[in-house]
Amino acid sequence: MNLAAQESFYRWSPAACLRVSGEDSLTFLQGQFTNDLQQGKNNGATYGLWLNQKGKVLADSFVRKTSPQEAWIVSYFSPVAVIRERLEAYIIADDVVIEDVTAATRGLTVFGANAAAELGLAAPAWNFPGRRTRDLQTEIIFPAEMEAALTAKLADKMELTSTQMETLRITAGIPAVPADLGPADLPNEGGLETDAISYTKGCYLGQEVMARLKNLGQVRRRLLRVRGPGEPPERLTPVFQGARKAGELRSTVREGTGWIGLALVSLVQLQREAGLALTADGAAVVHFADTP
Repeated sequence: MNLAAQESFYRWSPAACLRVSGEDSLTFLQGQFTNDLQQGKNNGATYGLWLNQKGKVLADSFVRKTSPQEAWIVSYFSPVAVIRERLEAYIIADDVVIEDVTAATRGLTVFGANAAAELGLAAPAWNFPGRRTRDLQTEIIFPAEMEAALTAKLADKMELTSTQMETLRITAGIPAVPADLGPADLPNEGGLETDAISYTKGCYLGQEVMARLKNLGQVRRRLLRVRGPGEPPERLTPVFQGARKAGELRSTVREGTGWIGLALVSLVQLQREAGLALTADGAAVVHFADTP
């Protein structure tokens, strides 16, 4: 059953919600974020990453411009402390003020077309296209005190659980940051080079590494969907081909009598048809759902 294809919704609390204001706020964010905030598409919300100097993934988020001197940062999974620390480390003489409003903010993911219009959204609520699955969905961000009123308008829709949402995300092969991609990983290893990286905007932290990766054309590791039998293994469980460690599992969730997950694996000498084992020289019980 394709849950996302039904009229359904999901209640969630952002891992991070920051209001960034000040005369230099947008210029500052443009110089830190991997994507181009000048695009102004998706209701003004742009998806991208916050990298370190080596181009490794510290966090991801949407950034929404609301005025020439204000923007909002919202993340599904990346902790607010990580994003705030990353930004504050590079504020020197800039007129930038960062306000943490995570605890007072809630979110709704609504599947189907015209969600915002159906709910009759008005400020201070706002919305943008989500990226939890490949299906059409709208993310609605609002103050916590509006939750009861907005949820009441969704009484005719099915409410999804966190496990169902995780199943939809993993089945779609969409990485969560930092669970699937973190400070030891490159954006391209998770397939984020198309959605989260701009190769034409000006400089940002990690930009030189991204440019080199683009010129090289391929990374040596990749986050791929895998399936196996029985109980879902724990996160970071190693996977093997023969005696060689080929990578490790990141997110996993039950699927029928087995499980589906995302594994970060080395593409060097990888034999897709051979599958993966959970122990060195063990039986290949994990099989690829993606072609490397």
